[in-house]
Amino acid sequence: MTDTSIPDQNPSVPQSAEPSQPAQQPAYRPSQMNAQPMGVPTAQPVQPAAQPAAQPVQQPAYRQAPAAQQVAQQQQTYANPSYRPASVQPAHSATTAASQAGGWVKSLVAGVVGALLATIITLAVSSFGGGAVPSNDAANPVASGGNGGNTTISVTGGDVTLPEVVAAKTLPSVVCIYVYQEQTSFGWFGQQSSGEQMSGLGSGVILTDDGYILTNYHVIEGESSLKVSVNNEQYDATVVGTDASSDLAVIKIDGAENLTPIEVGSSADLVVGEWVMTVGSPYGMEQSVGSGIVSAVSRSSASLQDTEGGAIYANMIQTDAPINPGNSGGALVDKDGKLVGINTLAASYSGSNAGVGFAIPVDYAISIANQIMNGEEPSHAQLGVSLVNVDAATAERYNLAVSEGAYVAAAYAGAAEAGIEEGDIITKVNGKKVTSATDVILQIRSSKVGDTIPVEFNRKGETKTVDVTLTSDAENNAAASSDSNSKEKRRGGE
Repeated sequence: MTDTSIPDQNPSVPQSAEPSQPAQQPAYRPSQMNAQPMGVPTAQPVQPAAQPAAQPVQQPAYRQAPAAQQVAQQQQTYANPSYRPASVQPAHSATTAASQAGGWVKSLVAGVVGALLATIITLAVSSFGGGAVPSNDAANPVASGGNGGNTTISVTGGDVTLPEVVAAKTLPSVVCIYVYQEQTSFGWFGQQSSGEQMSGLGSGVILTDDGYILTNYHVIEGESSLKVSVNNEQYDATVVGTDASSDLAVIKIDGAENLTPIEVGSSADLVVGEWVMTVGSPYGMEQSVGSGIVSAVSRSSASLQDTEGGAIYANMIQTDAPINPGNSGGALVDKDGKLVGINTLAASYSGSNAGVGFAIPVDYAISIANQIMNGEEPSHAQLGVSLVNVDAATAERYNLAVSEGAYVAAAYAGAAEAGIEEGDIITKVNGKKVTSATDVILQIRSSKVGDTIPVEFNRKGETKTVDVTLTSDAENNAAASSDSNSKEKRRGGE
């Protein structure tokens, strides 16, 4: 039993409806391509969830349209990972040896010019930092909070601009992920496999030089195989581990070495108005950047549709830097080219960038990534309660003392130890008002295992406040199981 569970039957407890949140739907999945830009991955079209009037839909911005006809007619260049734009990898027809030699010379000249330009950009900045530096802490393969040292970028003059320098630094560390799924068809002999077909794509961020990559869970969800494009090179990749409730996953490139890890910064000190850049593969266009500012911090919401159990997005970074389908899993970096967030969601009426995008804070994302890379089950902070929504209607029906909050259907672990009991109605967590079970979950997910936070609740008309030490998933589940067994024994007369 977890914090998100709802008790089965309790005559004294109102059964809650789903929390009222903007529907969050995966972007650009094949079944919905001809109807709308966002949909869900099913064989048949699925009707979108009802939306509140005049509210934009928050949607994971990750999947490029893989529908066969649209890909062939509009974006064949980008749809198949074996293809590259003509400017990167021209499609050669039969040519003479002389013309081939001429093309080789042109490529060599272009390479030399590019190298010189890169040198000029490097000389134009001070302390042009490297990628991630391995952490001395064995439990944290990738350190957060600026593990590349105190690297700063400072444009000293000339025609070189800050966006150019940040792009040059970060582009080698961001990849495009192509997702393949096994397709089946029906023939004379029943259901048959028709092989793998590309079902979507997204972006990812290189964490280590041997190929560990952080991305969104919804990017690789349901995959049967993965291919990763790194600086115009193709690699196979496998899933190392996932955390669906955080919408994060780590994959590993097979046989890669000497890659360029991104320099990891910190999301703790981000301020509204700070300059940021998105790096990823919008609509399958690899190695793309966009710039903007931090529009807000500490944006939170919960999706009960995208993943089993629901994805919980706490303390998200809001930005007007472009986030479009294909950007999910890519990097949000600061003016020093340090990773500060993982691009994940976009709110839009149209499905395209509307200047309202969201990124998972890097401090949280790297913590989950380290747990996965260490072979651990990702752990989240838990209060130790099962909750039911309280609103005005349920309060009147069941004669409750308050008209909004989260009714405690069961308490165990840290909550029980602090004195919270069944029947209490939680109204504040960590000093912030809560109006539903979802609000409680979001506030708890914003904290860490072991943190002690104040929880205010109403007990039969009396307001009380206790300090609760948050437990981990494993501790919470063990306590919930023990509590459940004790109740069963009491029912049996033991």
